[in-house]
Amino acid sequence: MKQLLEVLGFIALVQGVAGLVHEFTDWNWGLVHRLDVLDGYEVYASVALLVLAFALFAAAESRKAD
Repeated sequence: MKQLLEVLGFIALVQGVAGLVHEFTDWNWGLVHRLDVLDGYEVYASVALLVLAFALFAAAESRKAD
């Protein structure tokens, strides 16, 4: 379970950073800018993904190793 939380946290971290990089540099990578439902809210979604990533890392740390 700890490894799953860490993997999900890493994916959320990468996608959050990718969304912010896309917004400020117009590089075409990441998933946040491709979702039409988030049109206009890409920065907020990217920041939310970063917060989620840190929460997942904290949850993984609180779990004992399996």
